[in-house]
Amino acid sequence: MAHQENFTLPTQLLESIASEGLGYLPELIRILVNAAMKAEREAYLGAGLYERSDERRGYANGYKTKTVTSRLGKITFDVPQVRDGKFYPSALEKGLRSERALHLTMAEMYVQGVSTRKVKAVIEQLCGASVSSTQVSRAAAQLDEVLEAWRNSPLGEIVYVYLDARYEKVRIDGQVRDVAVLIAVGVDKQGKRRILGVSVSLSEQEVHWRTFLQSLRQRGLQGVRLVISDDHGGLSAARRAVFGSTLWQRCQFHLQQNAQAYVPRKEMAAGVAAEIRAIFNAPDRVTADALLERMVAKYENDAPKLAKWLEENIPQGLTVFGFPEAHRRKIRTANLLERVNQEIRRRTRVVRIFPNEASCLRLVSAVLMEIDENWQVGRKYLRFEDGGLPSP
Repeated sequence: MAHQENFTLPTQLLESIASEGLGYLPELIRILVNAAMKAEREAYLGAGLYERSDERRGYANGYKTKTVTSRLGKITFDVPQVRDGKFYPSALEKGLRSERALHLTMAEMYVQGVSTRKVKAVIEQLCGASVSSTQVSRAAAQLDEVLEAWRNSPLGEIVYVYLDARYEKVRIDGQVRDVAVLIAVGVDKQGKRRILGVSVSLSEQEVHWRTFLQSLRQRGLQGVRLVISDDHGGLSAARRAVFGSTLWQRCQFHLQQNAQAYVPRKEMAAGVAAEIRAIFNAPDRVTADALLERMVAKYENDAPKLAKWLEENIPQGLTVFGFPEAHRRKIRTANLLERVNQEIRRRTRVVRIFPNEASCLRLVSAVLMEIDENWQVGRKYLRFEDGGLPSP
């Protein structure tokens, strides 16, 4: 194993942490972020403070304080400046978008008069002593500009596309309604995961899905070899209309759950589930088809509805056998999107009911943009070798 140097915190800092515990966390964050911003400025300038270097691209110009309101309270940072005025540290900006979106959403609830005294207290703690509609509108416009640019950014070649929908409660015309949040995730030809897009609407399911998928095409989505999703009615119709010639993999996890609705007796459930898993885990398509044929014949008399359902639906989950074996486990279900949905759910449950569709789209977009940025700098999700993929 390669030797790694140990990072040692200053003795005074360690003593402060030991004496104050978690109460010292805001100060620790301030120190670490300040150090990260200072290092980022040195990288931007190509030289350290007072350092002579032929690679220097500018000069430091002191610091400006900036107070940020976080869930840990207000933290004041020393933001490094440069003379050309073009530098701003990503160490401070990154990670605050979803926090800012949450604040704005809750602030809108207060401004529009639909909040409780408890929500008002939380807003005052997070956003300041008072919040006006003008302040909210100005801040929302700035954030929306960044998020809209991200939602409309070019896509390019994406090998695998995962599609799913979740629902959030939104107040519309005085009534609380469930609006659909459509999400598309992909894996590009470099093997990196990408958040491809998001849309929020109360419109008819098929129309919403078709408009959303067409928008992905308009942004340059191409080269798709496989679409992975569940068999939702509106989604299926829209997928056939927009990606008609593209292969489809129906999520095996949901298929196995759907099968239970056709099991006539409770004591049969475990056996049916095990037989379906054996089909999905077969080494190749020929073996999977043989196991399916045998299973259909087994239940043809005792459970004819189950047998018919298996024969018509299970093949939709076997498309994955036409793809590289190393990829199959990660493209046979929509579990990648489920993990994304869990992170969205963690953030949106704080709000519970959004005051309008725009605030819902704002918070979900901010969360997804952060996830996408983390994926871009993270490790590859899949590795692509020459050959083994059907033509787009």
